[in-house]
This record gives sequence, C-alpha cells and structure tokens, in this order.
Amino acid sequence: MLRSLFSGVTGLRAHQTKMDVIGNNISNVNTVGFKSSSVNFTDVFYQTSMSASGPNNETGTAGRNPMQIGLGSNISSITTSIGLSGASQRTDNPFDIMIEGDSFFVINSGGNNYFTKAGVFSVDAFGNLATPTGGLVMGWEVDVDNPTKTVASEVKPLRIKSPENVFSEPEATQAAVISGNIDSKDIQIANTGRAVNIPFYDNLGYSYTAQLKVVQLPDENERYSVALTDIKDSNGKSVFVKEIKDADGQVTYEASNAFSSVSFGGTDLTVDVDTDTGELTIATTNPILEFNASTGELENITGGVGAPTDKIKKIDFSLTTTSALNPFKDISIDFSTITMYATSGSTSLEAHRGDLEGKNDGRKAGNMIGHSIDTSGKIYGHYDNGDQKLLGQIATALFANPAGLEAIGNNMFAATQNSGTFDGIGYDISQAGGSFATGFLEMSNVDLSAEFTQMITTQRGFQANSRIITTSDTLLEELINLKR
Repeated sequence: MLRSLFSGVTGLRAHQTKMDVIGNNISNVNTVGFKSSSVNFTDVFYQTSMSASGPNNETGTAGRNPMQIGLGSNISSITTSIGLSGASQRTDNPFDIMIEGDSFFVINSGGNNYFTKAGVFSVDAFGNLATPTGGLVMGWEVDVDNPTKTVASEVKPLRIKSPENVFSEPEATQAAVISGNIDSKDIQIANTGRAVNIPFYDNLGYSYTAQLKVVQLPDENERYSVALTDIKDSNGKSVFVKEIKDADGQVTYEASNAFSSVSFGGTDLTVDVDTDTGELTIATTNPILEFNASTGELENITGGVGAPTDKIKKIDFSLTTTSALNPFKDISIDFSTITMYATSGSTSLEAHRGDLEGKNDGRKAGNMIGHSIDTSGKIYGHYDNGDQKLLGQIATALFANPAGLEAIGNNMFAATQNSGTFDGIGYDISQAGGSFATGFLEMSNVDLSAEFTQMITTQRGFQANSRIITTSDTLLEELINLKR
C-alpha cells in the first residue's frame, strides 16, 4: 500500500516536469529560432516477489513467470527537436538571416563560442556584426592576396564596418572606349571636327576630362585624324595652363610645369600657352583612323598601339607628373567599335571609361551606402562610387548529434560531449548542403495543436496519479479503523 503512495508521487513529479516543458514550449511559440522539447517517461526499479522458474519434468510442474511490483515512473529524456525547422518570417532586413539546412551560426560571447539558429543580427558601434544580446557573429576574413575570396581559417568576429571597410579606395582609369559612327558626308567633321570628351580618374580619385577632336583629312573620306586638344580638371580648368594674378589684379597665363611629359599615340606633346588669353596650342603628330571603304569598319590606326602584325585599333594616352610619385596610369583608348556608315550626314561619337568588358574604368573614393549577403554568407559592401567589396563570410557549425547540444538561454546552445565538437573553423554553408536566406527569420518550431493535446494528456495523467495517493490514503484509513 505504501508502494502505491510512492508510485503516485513519482508519477506526479514526472507529469509536473512534462507540464513545465510544455509551458516553456508554449511561452516560446513566437521566439525566433526556438526549438521545442518533448519529454519521455520510463518505468523505475521493480521489486521482485517471486523469480521466474522453468518447467520440471521430474516433478511435473510447469514454469512460472516472475512476480514483480513496479515502483513508479521517471523522466528518461527531454529531447530538443533541433532538426525540425520553424516557419519563415519575412522582414526585408538585410541582417536578418535564416539558415536553410542543419548548420548553426557561430556566436562568441564572453570569449566562448556558442551556436544558434536565430539570425537576428545588427551592427554595433565598433562595426561588428552582433546579436541583440551582445554576442559577436563569427566568420572568415578576406584573403589579403585575393580580395575576392575569404580564407577558411579560425573564425573571428566579422567587423564589417571597420575603418578600412567604410571607404572604397579610388582607382586610376586605365582604359576607355570611343564608340559610334562617322558619316563621311558630315560637313562638321570635315571642317571644324567632332569633339569627344573622355572622363578619367587618377589614383587619388580626382576626376579629369581629356578633350579629343576627330577631323576628316582633306579630300580623304576614309581617313580621320585624332587630336588631343586639352585636359581639364574637375573645375573645368586646363591642367596645362597656370593663371597668375599680379598685385593690381591683372591676370596673365603661362604653361603649367605640373607635367614632365604628355604622350598621345606614342608621341610627346609640346604645349604652348598664350600669355594674354591662356589659349593652348598643342604641337604633335596626330594618330590617323583608317576605315575600309567597302565595309565601313575601322581597319587600322596609324600611330596606335598593338603588335606589328595586328590591325591596330587603340591609342595610348599617358601623363607623367613632375612629382616623384605619378598618380596617373596609362590609358588605352579603344576605337575598334567605330564604324563609317551613311547616316544622313550626321556623326555620333561618344566616350566612356573602361574597356569593352567594363573593366579598368577607375573610380573616385567611395563611402559605404549599404550591404548585402549572398546565399553562401559572403558579406559585400556597396559604395556610392559604384564599387562593391567583399567584407567577410559568415561561417557555420555542424554537429553529428545536434540534439546533444545544451541550451544556455538567449537562443544559444553550447557543445557537449554527446553533441560533437566545434573545430574552431567551421563550414561554408554551401559546402554543407545548405544556404542562407537574407531578409527572413526562422520562427519557433512549436506546434500549438500538439502542445495543447500534450497538455490535456499530461493534466489527466497528473490527476490520475493524485487519485492513487488519495485512494491509498483511504485504504490506510480503513486499515486504521479496523480496531474500532
């Protein structure tokens, strides 16, 4: 009789523990990345009043089963449903990230690495990618030898807004393309010539404009000279002219000594400046564009650059300053796409920085204006000069037995002896068979309908065990009343 009392007590304890787990699940039904838990019971030690015996032919007795009395129930396990994903919630925040797969984010808190499915991140005052509770998101840094890749080494905090990442370095222009069509019947290009302006940058990000003029050679419909007429800075002033003001405010001009040499089409330019008007006179041998009269395509450039056996369709342009460090780089001007077709006597020429593939166009210094994270966790910075720079990559962790992780609160788990260890490096999520979805969060995987059902059965189980105690107490009372 006393055994039933104690069995009822163990049942009450077990069902109370299960109700505690159910309560925790329901309270976290809207917690980002929360993983629900379930409770499993097991029976406890048995008291054997008679052991089992086998049949005996000599005595003619049959075998008998053991006679055992159980002593109640106990908790065998509380299992976390790590592998069951929660629903996705769209936030459109670029730093809200959902993991599709079995991987975990690596979070460093207090010098220790922990793991989470909750991808609610933001950038702190030091530029670190962090969790709302102050944990640092860990990942891989950019390869110093190849800035388009990351190095899969020991994970480090992702400082995506470090001083070197807030700005994008300027870059000198090294290529330009002049495209369009020249109509040989165009009166303007035959008389005064057609002007074409090429914008370009130096290594410091200062902008300049090279002014060219394309002029048809006299009595030659298929040949056109290309002349460099001026180079102007961002204020629209010629870099070849130096303005001088005397004490009376009178202005005179002289040739600037800022450049030791200027070369166009392989020939150095000689610049003469009118001291009264500041007008330029540039003496040089101009490159000549030669077209095929039957096809209208550019055949060759006399004074251009290229292998002797090739048809040359580019012109080199270089500036060399008098200072020790030259901020300019040689610019290759590509004319290969120009045609000579009839267009009602109208010529259309335009220039843009960069080669035909859009490379080597140069840029000014840029300020960071945004971020993006791709499906493999690579973080890119976007800048107002059009540049895009890799800032780092989010690393993930995988475990042989993720259910063996220990929940420590704040949506984080710690590795245990039964979960498997973290090697300190982690995985590229794409190599681990998963991906990241930015602008989304993984919600709790709690199933309310299942939790309410479990709550009902747990309540009834608790009530039944309480009845065991009250009924056993009634039996004891009847036993005591036997002496009356």
